Amino acid sequence: MLENVMGVNLKDLIPPNCRIEIEDLRYLANRVLAFDAYNALYQFLAAVRQPDGTPLMDSKNRVTSHLSGLFYRTVNLVENGIKPIYVFDGKPPEIKRTELEKRRSRKERAAKLAEKAYREGHVEEAARYAVQAIYLVDDMVRESMRLLDAMGIPCIQAPGEGEAQAAYLTKRGISWATASQDYDSLLFAAPRLVRNLTISGKRKLPGRDVHIEIKPELIELEKLLKALGISREQLIDIAILVGTDYNPDGVEGIGPKTAYQIIKSYGSLEKALKFIPQARFPEDPLKIREYFLNPTVVDVEDIEWGEPSYADVVKILVEEHEFSRDRVENALKRLEKAFKEHVRGASTSLDQWFKRR
Repeated sequence: MLENVMGVNLKDLIPPNCRIEIEDLRYLANRVLAFDAYNALYQFLAAVRQPDGTPLMDSKNRVTSHLSGLFYRTVNLVENGIKPIYVFDGKPPEIKRTELEKRRSRKERAAKLAEKAYREGHVEEAARYAVQAIYLVDDMVRESMRLLDAMGIPCIQAPGEGEAQAAYLTKRGISWATASQDYDSLLFAAPRLVRNLTISGKRKLPGRDVHIEIKPELIELEKLLKALGISREQLIDIAILVGTDYNPDGVEGIGPKTAYQIIKSYGSLEKALKFIPQARFPEDPLKIREYFLNPTVVDVEDIEWGEPSYADVVKILVEEHEFSRDRVENALKRLEKAFKEHVRGASTSLDQWFKRR
């Protein structure tokens, strides 16, 4: 099974003037965005659920939440002129092994607690545990790639972390921005990060009968580093103190603002650690920094869009997974119209296709 995504929590460190709220998705029209596919799929698995917290399933008990979210959200993106590329994870780096084992154990425990809560009739409690127990398995990934291919949407298989590969595409100018919930994209040097694209809209706060409006936002790396008065290497050092995917617990008692002050004062992680006796890491922190600076990625020369295949999409969603034919066919009509308006007739060469990089 493939594990959930977490990422570093830098929310409290980012000044308000470094967040550009996107009121209208048409702001991103004619932009190519490289999506961290696993991140997006986990968002769909968490958000597209039945009232009791269980995921959508077909009659064979196969989870379909990820396919529903991926299909309808991608149609919406293309309708607004956005050209998505989905980048899928490859082999996780060795420094992530320990954390993946911990996540697997936590998920197994959450699944057992969810089952117990369902048996006892505690529906809301069970729903909370069910979300914590989300798994993205290999079959889900394969059918997601198959669906995207049927829709004519490009997919890239990264050799390592999908987020690192997506950031690399943006650094090279192949994509205009990276789309992900995780701030790790900034650590991997994505010049622009767009958040909340896969979860925008009204969302219920966990454990409360309150809904809030979530809007997409844009964060620019250069602008952020300038505002904080630090280098990218120092941003990575701050993240390591707070906690990353490779050392999620961080250093006890150190949050984003404290970590920022420490690195600003000492200049680097090496110097700072001499004065932080409580610092403990599951992996060498310098190896973690090195991976953020030089992740495993692959060069991409050509990105191709195919024609959406009506028959293939219907086969996957309607015939195999029992989606509503009317809803799927209506969405396909929207996709075909959007494809004509924003894709068809344009060259797929990088120079022509990415006009507004």
